[in-house]
Amino acid sequence: MDCIILAAGYATRLYPLTEKMPKPLLKVQEKTILDWLIDDISKSGRVDRYIVVSNHKFASHFEQWAKEKNSEIPIVVLDDKTESNETRLGAVADILFAVKELHITGETMVIAGDNVLDFSLCRMIEYFDKKKCSCIMRYFEPDTKRCQSSGVVEIDEQDQILSMEEKPAYPKSNWVTPPFYLYTGEDIAMLEQALQDGCGKDAPGSFPAYLCIKKPVYAMEMPGKRYDIGNLASYETVQKTYCGIVK
Repeated sequence: MDCIILAAGYATRLYPLTEKMPKPLLKVQEKTILDWLIDDISKSGRVDRYIVVSNHKFASHFEQWAKEKNSEIPIVVLDDKTESNETRLGAVADILFAVKELHITGETMVIAGDNVLDFSLCRMIEYFDKKKCSCIMRYFEPDTKRCQSSGVVEIDEQDQILSMEEKPAYPKSNWVTPPFYLYTGEDIAMLEQALQDGCGKDAPGSFPAYLCIKKPVYAMEMPGKRYDIGNLASYETVQKTYCGIVK
């Protein structure tokens, strides 16, 4: 299994911290955000390669990090050649860039590189193995305004997605999707066609929204909490309160 880590954003809301340092390499407690994610996922024994998709501005930072980490599992850093927030490719286009650049054809995990969690993503891999279909995560969000700025899913009793919409004006449910995805090889091969068919390039949830219309995609209920570091205040809060993976 390949694990693509989306890290090509510019995190402008975290300036000045992220003017010269990519958000995934900010430290939370004693480790970087990226270290927390990779160290956890590696425990599954399923990942053969990590692929960090960066912009041109920060590619050298990730290359230095990967060199110093000296991971037993190979880490490849890809530079998508963009140099500003205005010219970024978008998350789905960055996934396709990695797929084409490295000829990815098998099972693929895709995660955002800027979240820390209090639960293990190994549990999602176990869920994926059980369902034998592409999977995403979901959590209950009572605030309608937050739902309107997120991916929202409707599901049946077996967790299969009935509908999925990015940033809906009128959310059909309160099930919101964080940026963690697992795709079968057959489904990741549909990515280029999805973009040709008009799938959104920016939000990473646009691809599973496209995919679930054509075939079964399941949404696992998130078993814990994620800490989305979106601004300076949230980063300071996480620094003080995060206790690592406890579930």
